[in-house]
Amino acid sequence: MATLAAIMSISATPVLAAVCMDKSMTQDEIVDTINAQRSCDGAMKVFRVCEFGASGDVLLGAAVEKKCEADFLSGLKGAPKRAYQHKMQVCDREYRNQSGTMYISFTAFCRAEVAQRYSHKALNAGPKAR
Repeated sequence: MATLAAIMSISATPVLAAVCMDKSMTQDEIVDTINAQRSCDGAMKVFRVCEFGASGDVLLGAAVEKKCEADFLSGLKGAPKRAYQHKMQVCDREYRNQSGTMYISFTAFCRAEVAQRYSHKALNAGPKAR
């Protein structure tokens, strides 16, 4: 215990860690695991399993958003793109007047879930008929 206290006092920046997928992982390792997933759904699954339930989820959620957006964002134009941006802003506003880091986590999950829904729509639409 004294060793842990000494290590924590030396570190200038706190390192977030969680037991995730049966091992201890830092926040950066979890982000790397999310990035390594083959799909948006795989990334979201890692996010759900490895969540911190606090502000540390912002980086995890952002990684999921990026993974999911790869499925649809480049093809999103005009009104559908504005609708997506609006839904993300709704997530940002939903808990803004709440105190506590768990609400920051809720926002990160809301944004990731919106991106996941858009990914599902894009992947289920398949190639457009000509």
